Amino acid sequence: MIFEENIGEYLSIDEVAVSKGELYTLVTNKAGKGKKNTIVACIEGTKAEDIIKVLQRIPISKRKKVKEITLDMANNMALAVKKSFPLATQVTDRFHVVRLSQNAAQTQRIKLGWIELDNENMAITKAKIEKTKYQAKRLPNGETKRELLARSRYILAKKENQWTDNQKQRAEILFNTYPSLQQAHKHALNLRKCYECIHKIDATIMFKKWIDKTNELQIKEFNTVANTIENHFDTILNYYDNYSTNASAESFNSKIKLFRANQRGVVDTKFFLFRLMKLFA
Repeated sequence: MIFEENIGEYLSIDEVAVSKGELYTLVTNKAGKGKKNTIVACIEGTKAEDIIKVLQRIPISKRKKVKEITLDMANNMALAVKKSFPLATQVTDRFHVVRLSQNAAQTQRIKLGWIELDNENMAITKAKIEKTKYQAKRLPNGETKRELLARSRYILAKKENQWTDNQKQRAEILFNTYPSLQQAHKHALNLRKCYECIHKIDATIMFKKWIDKTNELQIKEFNTVANTIENHFDTILNYYDNYSTNASAESFNSKIKLFRANQRGVVDTKFFLFRLMKLFA
């Protein structure tokens, strides 16, 4: 579905699950602010060729008026935008970049959790063979290592000044027990600081320093993050032109999910999309 009259200079593109995990690509106008005249196009699926085919039905004169589009790091979206809006600047959403580094730190925590689970299972098996009672070792806060790792998800996702007193105690034990996690947490937070820069030149230097530090750390997950940043470096730096994010698209997706929840799910997808168009297009 296309609503070319809603096209504007600043757009967002993102996918949303409507029913049973079926994805639709939404192109939205930031000026619509998630209300009437927000939806520019709603396309079934996420294949680049399908998106391009639909968007090119909009007259080229209107598509050339688009100055900027925010998107995630999916290559299919980047290709669709490049072919459909030839004069638009692509801006990689900062949230997706920061989330990559957070996921790298969380992956470290999860890996350690599996190791501790294996160790615990081996200790239980050994106790059974020896016909003794298994007694898990407790840390100063009363948790086992496995419990400590499982309950530290929030700690690794937030800054130190956002921790509660209990979380500060848990963080101290966590980082003393697993120094690599403290290193990962600090490195993930340092990527956020790149977005505190005001000027593109300063941000370029900060990002390059972060990548260099990543190469020193030699942590596989962060190496992947660094490589991804290098591959999208230009579009990431485009953020500093207008400080645009994909927050409007994410917010609109949340609105759709809430609407879906209020309807107790989607039985008729076509009718559900029809209602969305009436409300937001």
